[in-house]
Amino acid sequence: MATLSPSKKKSNKRSSNSRYSQNMDSSSSSLFNCTRKYLLFAPFVAFVLVVLYVKRETPESMNFVVPTAEICSVEVVNEFPHDPKAFTQGLLYGGNDTLFESTGLYGKSSVRQVVLQTGKVEVLQEMNSRYFGEGLTLFGDRLFQVTWLKNTGFIYDRHNLSKYEKFNHQMPDGWGLATDGQVLFGSDGSSILYQLDPSTLKVIGKATVKYKGHMVHNLNELEYVNGEVWANVWQTDCIARISPKDGIVVGWIVLPELRQRLLRHESEFQEIGSIDVLNGIAWDEENGRLFVTGKQWPKLYEIKLHPIKGPFVGSIERLCLRRPFISQSHRFTHPKEINA
Repeated sequence: MATLSPSKKKSNKRSSNSRYSQNMDSSSSSLFNCTRKYLLFAPFVAFVLVVLYVKRETPESMNFVVPTAEICSVEVVNEFPHDPKAFTQGLLYGGNDTLFESTGLYGKSSVRQVVLQTGKVEVLQEMNSRYFGEGLTLFGDRLFQVTWLKNTGFIYDRHNLSKYEKFNHQMPDGWGLATDGQVLFGSDGSSILYQLDPSTLKVIGKATVKYKGHMVHNLNELEYVNGEVWANVWQTDCIARISPKDGIVVGWIVLPELRQRLLRHESEFQEIGSIDVLNGIAWDEENGRLFVTGKQWPKLYEIKLHPIKGPFVGSIERLCLRRPFISQSHRFTHPKEINA
């Protein structure tokens, strides 16, 4: 058997140590390169994870874009059946494809729970024939409703509409209601947008609604959408987008084609002449859906907004602004009674 001399053993040991050192250097270099690559890609990975998390956590309402344009038209996304005998005065989305609706006319007024997809009235609470039902809003688990020509309103348990109580408010009349979860917004058919304390129902603020210096009269059904109060303007096909801070109209939604579409096919739905004005706005904040209907309309529409580009045919002043009407509470006959 061959043997190695001590000098060769030392030489081999040095060679072995050298190779070990080279391997360590190589491993360290590889580790450094991997670490450097990881550090280079880490910000990108973190960014992707943040984007995915934000996308998951962002409510669908953020996907509903309200154009900054002053005037918007609408696109019908879906249409649903609606009770053609419902004289819609208040409308809101209650979650789980459920709507709550307040209807008017003496002897026919009600508060109802409605299935969105079918239009079926699941729960109906009829009102005393002395009252003409008007605007409706949901604050917590309580439905607040006002009545026409009176300072009387009603608060219903959303889970049991037969349980209700009366309240009095300080508005001259009751037309529309909405809420931002903090206060109630109210309208009385004038150009005033009221703020009510939901605990005391006292007026805690009000603003005159104006568009380019013109007062916007006949504010009717209300809805709170993305920091704005949206109002049907009675006897028009317009919705005013109002800043609740100062009452300035920041934009308009014009919807004449919806009523015209129904009128063209009116005989298919009901007797001629029964389809009344646009009235009723419901906002599904969680899923970013907007619904509209009208008095005695056989359809309820889900819509999206589109800015009107280029010159607007006609004028907003002529299309959306009306002279004020004075109600019977001021001892004059109100045309709303004629409609009844």
